Amino acid sequence: MIRILALLFGLAVTATALAQTPAPISPPPAASTPQSQPAAAVPVVMYATAWCPYCAKARAYFKQTNTAYVEHDIEKSADAHAEFRRLGGRGVPLILVGNEKLSGFSELAFESAYARAERAQ
Repeated sequence: MIRILALLFGLAVTATALAQTPAPISPPPAASTPQSQPAAAVPVVMYATAWCPYCAKARAYFKQTNTAYVEHDIEKSADAHAEFRRLGGRGVPLILVGNEKLSGFSELAFESAYARAERAQ
């Protein structure tokens, strides 16, 4: 539990510092919904649906931890759905953390992937 709190504190400090010098993020497809939060050191992209409870859990977590992300609704955008399929998506959410792909949402799995992606940069 202490490790998770330390990781969350580290993410919050990093996000705050990076908010002052935003990292460039490639523009999302026209049908995607960018979230208005500070830029993150690691790009986070979520392929989701409006009705998915795990997608809602991920959104709430990202908001609570002030994690910047881009969301693509695979039911509203043919381009997002095609990309979701190209990535091997079979269920939502499909979350990209840097170059790592997560199927479903778990706080611990996301935090671990985010920490690995930060170290790789």
